[in-house]
Amino acid sequence: MGLQRRRRRYAALLAGGLLLLAGCTNGRPAEGTAVGDTAPVQPADAPITVAVVSHSRAGDSFWDVVKSGAEEAGRQQGITVNYAGDGDPTQQSQLIDNAVAQGVDGLVVSMANPEGVRASVEGAVAAGIPVITINAGMVESAEYGAVTHVGQSERMAGEQAGERLRESGVTGLLCVIHEAGSVSQEERCAGAAEGFGGPVENIQVDISNTADARATIQNKLMSDDSVDGVLTLNPAIATSALGAIGDAGSDADLATFDVSADIVEAVRAGDMLFAIDQQPYAQGYLGVTLMGLKVRNGNDVGGGRPVYSGPAFITADNADQVAQYAERGTR
Repeated sequence: MGLQRRRRRYAALLAGGLLLLAGCTNGRPAEGTAVGDTAPVQPADAPITVAVVSHSRAGDSFWDVVKSGAEEAGRQQGITVNYAGDGDPTQQSQLIDNAVAQGVDGLVVSMANPEGVRASVEGAVAAGIPVITINAGMVESAEYGAVTHVGQSERMAGEQAGERLRESGVTGLLCVIHEAGSVSQEERCAGAAEGFGGPVENIQVDISNTADARATIQNKLMSDDSVDGVLTLNPAIATSALGAIGDAGSDADLATFDVSADIVEAVRAGDMLFAIDQQPYAQGYLGVTLMGLKVRNGNDVGGGRPVYSGPAFITADNADQVAQYAERGTR
């Protein structure tokens, strides 16, 4: 048999084998191939757009730091970041739906009211848009189809806060909730009660009216002298509580969740025991970074578990260093 004839016969046999293989699979992926993972592979430097939809409007000091982290990650990695937010779950759901309609490549979303935004988050997943949750909604994140969650365990952070307050000598604790219906805040106070191991009373105030919050805390301190410790869940309410303690002539110790330049200064001055930092800059930065890895390289970071950004505790020992970061807006 001549050389050319043998080559033609080999090519025919190879083609026949490939056709036979295709016929045996009946159009289905071969064993070991991921079913449903049919999204086209993006070039490593492909321009992508990620929507970040939080449960707070612009202008909130905490969420401004989250936004800064998200936008910095976008600048470094060539990702267009569209940031929007609304504290009302109906309005937040609309923002999520709008992002889906615009065909964004990825969605990063916080879920302070998980059930309120569930349909929209699951709708994004059904539309083939990968979702990463940040800050709030850790428990529900995987159930709703998110790749992972970036944040802190609110229950664990609360437990550690309660333990520290007990160890500081507090015997009666007031936990101040500032957003009605917030699962994250309820978890913080529940964790604090577990870690504290003594009497803990939750009190409700309104984040939109800090003057009224100050009066509410003051009245509680003046009417109940068993309260010698206050735990707030927001820097603005912590500032109100600091004023309330002074107005009431109380010696109650104060600690708070979340950080601002004013809070760091209060810790430095000894006016507050500590602040619990869930590191919002890292939440925004990691949310966008992990989404970039998902879209461009198919990475599912976290192994089905949350990526913890906190808690980190700011005390008199490290407040000077943190103050430098707070001044530039990254803590």
